[in-house]
Amino acid sequence: MSFLQRAISHARATVSLLLFVLIAGVFARSWISVDLNPNVTVPFVMVMVTHQGISPEDANRLLVKPLETELKSLDGVEELTAQAKEGSAFAIVEFEPDIDVDAALADVREAVSRAKAEFPDDTDEPLVKEMSASPEPTVVITFSGDQLTERELFHIVRQLRQDIEALPEILEANLSGDREEVVEVLLDPSRLEHYNLTAEELLRTVSANNLLIPSGEYDTARGRFGVKVPGLIEDREDVINLPVKFNSDGVVTLSDVTDIRRTFKDRSSFSHINGRRAMAIEAFKRNKANAILAVDAVKQVVDAASDRLPQGVQIDYIFDASDFALQMVDELQGNILTAIALVMVVVLAALGLRSALLVGLGIPFSLLGATIIVYLLGYSFNFMVIFGLLLALGMLIDGAIVVVEYADQQSLAGYTAREAYVAAVRRMFLPVVASTATTLAVFLPLMMWPGVVGEFMSYLPITVFAVLSWSLLYALFFVPVLGVLFARGLRPSGKVDNSHKADEDANLGHLGRAYGRFIGKALASPVLTVSAVLSLLLLIFVLYGAFGRGVSFFVDTEDRYGIVSVRAQGNLPVAEMSRLSAEVEQRVMAIPHVKAVYAASQGNGIGSNLDRAKDQISNILVELDRASERDVSSHQVFAAIRRTTADMAGIIVSAEPVQGGPPVGKDIQLQLSSNDRQTMRETAKRIRYHMEHEMSGLLDVDDTLPLPGIEWELVVDRAEAAMLGVDTLQVGNMVQLVTNGIKIGEFRPDDAEDEVEIRVRYPAAERGLFALDELRVTTPNGAVPVSSFVTRTARPRVDSIQRIDREEVLMVRANTEDEVLPDDKVREIRAWLDTAGIPASVKIAFRGANEEQEDSIAFLGVAFLMALFLMLILMVMQFNSFYQAFLILSSVVMSTAGVMLGLLVMQQPLSVLMSGIGIVALAGIVVNNNIVLIDTYNHLRRESIHMSAFEAARIAAMTRLRPVLLTTVTTAVGLLPLACNVSLDFVHRQIEVGGELASWWQQLAAAIVNGLMFSTILTLLVTPAMLVLPEYLRRGISKGLDALTPGQPGA
Repeated sequence: MSFLQRAISHARATVSLLLFVLIAGVFARSWISVDLNPNVTVPFVMVMVTHQGISPEDANRLLVKPLETELKSLDGVEELTAQAKEGSAFAIVEFEPDIDVDAALADVREAVSRAKAEFPDDTDEPLVKEMSASPEPTVVITFSGDQLTERELFHIVRQLRQDIEALPEILEANLSGDREEVVEVLLDPSRLEHYNLTAEELLRTVSANNLLIPSGEYDTARGRFGVKVPGLIEDREDVINLPVKFNSDGVVTLSDVTDIRRTFKDRSSFSHINGRRAMAIEAFKRNKANAILAVDAVKQVVDAASDRLPQGVQIDYIFDASDFALQMVDELQGNILTAIALVMVVVLAALGLRSALLVGLGIPFSLLGATIIVYLLGYSFNFMVIFGLLLALGMLIDGAIVVVEYADQQSLAGYTAREAYVAAVRRMFLPVVASTATTLAVFLPLMMWPGVVGEFMSYLPITVFAVLSWSLLYALFFVPVLGVLFARGLRPSGKVDNSHKADEDANLGHLGRAYGRFIGKALASPVLTVSAVLSLLLLIFVLYGAFGRGVSFFVDTEDRYGIVSVRAQGNLPVAEMSRLSAEVEQRVMAIPHVKAVYAASQGNGIGSNLDRAKDQISNILVELDRASERDVSSHQVFAAIRRTTADMAGIIVSAEPVQGGPPVGKDIQLQLSSNDRQTMRETAKRIRYHMEHEMSGLLDVDDTLPLPGIEWELVVDRAEAAMLGVDTLQVGNMVQLVTNGIKIGEFRPDDAEDEVEIRVRYPAAERGLFALDELRVTTPNGAVPVSSFVTRTARPRVDSIQRIDREEVLMVRANTEDEVLPDDKVREIRAWLDTAGIPASVKIAFRGANEEQEDSIAFLGVAFLMALFLMLILMVMQFNSFYQAFLILSSVVMSTAGVMLGLLVMQQPLSVLMSGIGIVALAGIVVNNNIVLIDTYNHLRRESIHMSAFEAARIAAMTRLRPVLLTTVTTAVGLLPLACNVSLDFVHRQIEVGGELASWWQQLAAAIVNGLMFSTILTLLVTPAMLVLPEYLRRGISKGLDALTPGQPGA
């Protein structure tokens, strides 16, 4: 201990070092960025390929499969999802979390360039970009105003979107409710006939006059000169004055035979804010970006532009992640400060002012020291980090309490402060190091949690690891130095008392004397004591198995946001979709505590991803009042939305809060895959029917089967067409005239930043289904109707084909009702599938929460065994006894029983993430009491070789009673409010029951508090009994053998 002696002798240098850590921690806290969730990097890269007019089947064959071949061969690919649609295909590549995003993007671009060689001609250049892993945006900015024209509002929003997307924190900014501008050239059949022109001739003439002509260059004696022949349409006047025919009356221009107007494309989407038509920008932050800083940057861009906006533009923010994040972080920090106050009250009451200050100073030292580590690691000050500080708060003073409490005993025995603290460190060094090491050994495997969930949760054990490491340094190095400084001026009694009676007296009080009498009786009958405890533990496990609520992946959190999905069967026009959505919005806005409502059409807006239902027409984001401003939970509000919309004919409305935690989609997700498409579809229909009509407790059942509908197929009789001198391209061009029109060029208007398409088509009156039969195409023998060699037939419509890992798949999904566990329904579905006669060619897998739950259970089981193994190694190294090592680990069984008992009493399901982490974390916490008890017992047996096991166990239990109870209470008291589902924030003067913060952490806090309190009570009883049990059994066996030996008394 010469190093410690020097530290005490050079107290000023030691104190300066402590102050440096405190000051550096304060600066680190001021520099570190604040965020709600950890910056979990999930490298998603999307590849979008567009080919005008390609069918889903052709897109699957010609676009998707070449992409899959190249992309699946890349290193680090976790999952490859692809979808073929009408006119396009896209693939989403999910890489492993540790893959560098920039490297992944480069690899994907290289793979796409190889796949392009197999794409059909006229396929547009593929788009490769990083994709946000979150289906919800970071913030939504809506723009509305009755005084502005659609074009004025469109230009404002379009420019702001470009400015926002240019921000380094923003990955993408999507527009919702907008329509692109277009210059429409509407053919007038009567004027075409008047000028003896056909539509085909007109298109041919326009195309021939809208070409980029490379004319080369030539050399002269004076130099080399380029030659240019301008042939592209560059402005609206070029379109109007484009010559299409020359006759005796002069030149016939395009404006003579058509009506040319600048307008918008046919509406394909809509968005509303609080019932008003609006345009919206949905901004998604980059995976590593800070949500609060990203939203602040977006708001700065919008605020800077607001001064230039015309009067009448109303700007609203919804789904503002920064507001929610700041509220939650502030509230959790307030809970930490409240917990510190509660812990200090307990320590002050138990140890007195001087010792309490000495122990309490370790709290800011350890927390600020951990903040330095968090800052150096580049982490944000997020939800998981802050709760890690709160979780470690009670544990971090355990070592200091043990050292200070022993030093106080030595001072009472007559030693000087220097002697007392040096003796305390010398005597308690191994127990304190061992107890801290066992706790760290438990959190070490949690840092190795793989996958997205693991990266999300890893911030918690890393933070606890950092805090406890600093606390160990404080307890063994700074406490003795400060203890000697605090004790200056105090005189020791001068009488050294080495008897164990002095140690016992320090712990005696009413509680101590009662415990002394009780433990004496327990030690007198150790077999009965141990049997009673084992029976109690067995009873708890049996009762939980019989009456427990089951298992859930995460916890039901109290949320401020939710999604209302509106679904409707049928091929509805956009105007009808907008009307139906508006009716739902009106009903939602009438419900109390609904603050704002934002709706976006199918294919746009919130949740635009592969998980949305095929028949969804609108997604409505609902923002509620804060939980503190409501007298009902968010689940009750969304249940009211479901009730109030249940009678709406022709639509299906589902409403659920946006759950916290790792994103997993709907509660139940079945993935079907097969090479037999028809059999797979029939199987999916059977499964959906069973879930929807033969099972109870399920909501929002949907699937990804193609929607019922038809598409018109024009089959060209090639032989007949050839006889007429017509080819398929001519027919296709004529068909486009009665649908979306033919693009003939682009130009950039003076009042716009982007180019505007120029499209030729027939007027609305000349378009429609029967116009297909009346189309005429030019042949060498004149115009003939296409119906003479084209057959129009209706066939079932395939809207898209979805593939995962190169297999065609279908999904059947559902949510569960309140109080219904998804795990129970999954077991019910599995049992039905086993007897339903599902074809062997169809493979079925459970995805989403169930998949993550099984992975998490598997990992936590391995982590738990790893933690036990590491602790066993540490205990055997310290005590050199397998019996005592297993005795120490017995407290893990007791703490697990305490967790089960708490869940049974509160009738809560066991959350795999929260309760599971609590059970694993408890393993490292509860063994500390046993370590201190057994170390004291061994010390007594070594000091007094004639002391019996009974007496040593009794004295060890009595002398360690106060530190055991004190460390247990200080660990539990900081988490007790959250364990009771209460957010106690004295800093902001808020006491909230069942709020957003408490609902997140209640199960984890309750698991630790219940398990720790229960195991501590049993530890104080069963550990001394098991310490004397071997000697008790040996004596009993010896007496029995003596009684059976001939010639001995009693024989």
